[in-house]
Amino acid sequence: MASIRSLAFVGAVGGAGTTRTAVECAAALARDGREVVVLDAAYATQGLGEFVPGRIDPDITALCLDPQRPLADGLYDLDAAVDGRVALAPAQAPFERVARATGDDAAQALADRVAEAVAGFDHVLLDVPPVAANPAIAAVHAVDRVAIVAPDTEHGADGRRRQHDVLRDIDAPDGDPASVGVAVSGPDERDDGTGNGGDEPGTDATIPHGPGEFTAAPACLGTDAFAAGVVAATETLFETQVSVEFEDGGVIGRLSAGVDRVRGGE
Repeated sequence: MASIRSLAFVGAVGGAGTTRTAVECAAALARDGREVVVLDAAYATQGLGEFVPGRIDPDITALCLDPQRPLADGLYDLDAAVDGRVALAPAQAPFERVARATGDDAAQALADRVAEAVAGFDHVLLDVPPVAANPAIAAVHAVDRVAIVAPDTEHGADGRRRQHDVLRDIDAPDGDPASVGVAVSGPDERDDGTGNGGDEPGTDATIPHGPGEFTAAPACLGTDAFAAGVVAATETLFETQVSVEFEDGGVIGRLSAGVDRVRGGE
């Protein structure tokens, strides 16, 4: 089966870790020599811009308001030691431009930017907030698959169910979106002992607990359990094999990190 080319990570709730999840999965794919781009559809929070040092001009909102300008003008390479490439298209705009970028025409332009990115990259990832506004709706309709990112908490589980309902209401493609569990900052009562949050029903892939402090460098570039978990989750979501060696060895090592590579646990 061909791998998934484009995927939208949708936050189940605010602060779900959607931006970090998108960047980590992009870096995991780039470790295998692939060309990957992450597009920011979370115009209000603008978290993807934290991974780009220096000035961001133009940003993704400016590109969507000026469709004649090439996407390449708003791409900023992630500083990461990978064999491939991770390019970021962050949002960093004043409120006035953000407001204009949420209009119908600009939202359609975002979908066009996704298509432009698919033509030039091996994989396209979108950082999407809980679906409520035009850019998020356009984003989930422009990709091959949607994955809901939810923290391993009751609040996260409730948010995941709400986003399932929203995606169904707007007839988003892939009527049964994948679900990504993001471990909370420490083990809780559902933890399986690995720090990965246990077997949350309905979760297709799990991102283990990573660094507590923000760092612009992806944390999945090592060979520890976190990196193994990110790679395994990426393989599941994109239906692909990522060729990366780990200290504890191959698929068995990745599964011991607490990630089921079979979609839906089947």
